Amino acid sequence: MLREATLSDTKEAAQLALLLWPGHTLEELIHEMSQLLGQPDATIILAYDSNEAIGFAQCQLRYDYVEGTTSSPVGYLEGLYVKEAFRKQGVARSLIHTCENWARERGCQEFASDCELGNKESLAMHLKLGFSEANRIICFTKRL
Repeated sequence: MLREATLSDTKEAAQLALLLWPGHTLEELIHEMSQLLGQPDATIILAYDSNEAIGFAQCQLRYDYVEGTTSSPVGYLEGLYVKEAFRKQGVARSLIHTCENWARERGCQEFASDCELGNKESLAMHLKLGFSEANRIICFTKRL
């Protein structure tokens, strides 16, 4: 079962997000998720097996330029996670499809995402789900 998260789901969504982004603390993610869930241009979709939260997708509308797109706003998949035991069962596909519909309902003509260059599993999933690779970049920083 899939459903759009509400503010009362903040901790549950953050616990899943911590599995995707372990460099953060649970408290940081609770704060971020609660802010995100209060915005009209962002959503979190939760996936359940019985009463267990098994995955989430975080998406939002981006109004700035999104690599490889020609319209604005663009629906953007900011994060996707499915617990290991539930992978390769169509959960990610359903989460992304729900996010695409959410973006379409808000006037988007395109939906985009990204992944780290070395994340072969994510790259394969994106291609399998109909995404086309738009570009590869390396980001740089310099201390001033």
